[in-house]
Amino acid sequence: MTYPLRYALLAALCVAGPALAHDLSQDEALRLTREGVIRPFESILPAALQRYPGSRLLEAELEKEHDTYIYEIELLTAGGVVRELELDARDGRILKDKEDD
Repeated sequence: MTYPLRYALLAALCVAGPALAHDLSQDEALRLTREGVIRPFESILPAALQRYPGSRLLEAELEKEHDTYIYEIELLTAGGVVRELELDARDGRILKDKEDD
């Protein structure tokens, strides 16, 4: 593969990458909850908080990635570490748990 072609492909991936996931509005989240597509955030949050006792919720978003609804949350642990968790909005499974950069 030639260098110009590599750079063009890289540029295309950088532009398309953010389109793979998008945040949903509160209205969309409410509709999906009412339709039974996702669980209410209030029913999923306690499991994440129990994972880090004494933690506090900093931020929460509902995203759609590759036809999967994901709650992305940030917690501040009792030790002062910010954790980023991704939970499947359908069943509450923890998909990712990492220290936030």
